[in-house]
Amino acid sequence: MNPVVRVILVHWNQADACVGTIERFRAQLDVDVVVTVVDNGSRPAELDRLLAGLDDEVTLIRQDHNSGFGPGSNAGLRHWLRHDTCEWAAVAPHDAVPNPDTLSRIVHGLVDMPDVGLVSADVGDGFTPVVQPFLGAIDAPQMVAEGLEEADYGHGTLHLFRRPCMEQIGLFDERYFAYCEEADLGLRAKAAGWRVGVMRGAEVRNPHVNTNHVLIDYLKERNTLLLLADHYGWWPVVFRTGVALYQLGAGVLVPSTRAEYYSTRGRVAALRDAARRRWGAPPDELYPPEPTNP
Repeated sequence: MNPVVRVILVHWNQADACVGTIERFRAQLDVDVVVTVVDNGSRPAELDRLLAGLDDEVTLIRQDHNSGFGPGSNAGLRHWLRHDTCEWAAVAPHDAVPNPDTLSRIVHGLVDMPDVGLVSADVGDGFTPVVQPFLGAIDAPQMVAEGLEEADYGHGTLHLFRRPCMEQIGLFDERYFAYCEEADLGLRAKAAGWRVGVMRGAEVRNPHVNTNHVLIDYLKERNTLLLLADHYGWWPVVFRTGVALYQLGAGVLVPSTRAEYYSTRGRVAALRDAARRRWGAPPDELYPPEPTNP
């Protein structure tokens, strides 16, 4: 008998991609997949397209606004904890592309490791996610070619949660909205005695980044300071703020030093809101204009 995995897809305005992702998960080998889609306040036209592509076997949870990836995931995880008995739930964005054996490699590979509470698929970047106490989430070189590689947290592209772990540590901290929430959850799990890692060889890809660069930079900068404050105290926050100010100045004066998602406007807003302890959804002025024809 195959193990059952509840797959939770967080959807926002990409109905066709989401329907395709459902089919990819349903085609997984040697596991039985049941699907929940959390619609995070999509535009009416996209929601209608999504509804047209779903069948009665998909559980749809509708949110009335874009609550963020972490809170959207929580909506699906709460449903899993309340209504399912299966050991594993998986969370992914609406456009994740897993290999056909990805879930099988993870679930069957951890049968004899009951102390692994959180694990993610391998995104193929050659790095291991760790948290440096004065810098935040960083990438360390990958050291394991196959099987479980222990890490500080899992990749959000496909993240699996073991029921006893989640019952003990709770869900994503919704102050993060998106970015760094996986790092916070991983550190909480490890503090509670659970192992966390990446399953090498169980591959997934997320080929599209749809979020505006201003929002990405804002959330990464702001949430890094929240992560350090939560887990390491205020001296690391002071140090990391100094690093952020240096990077901001360098980015303004020497554009060639800018990171991939650099945004002066996003970083200034991030430092401002972190100082004010304003968390949750980004401020409205950072969002791009809505399409005139939804």
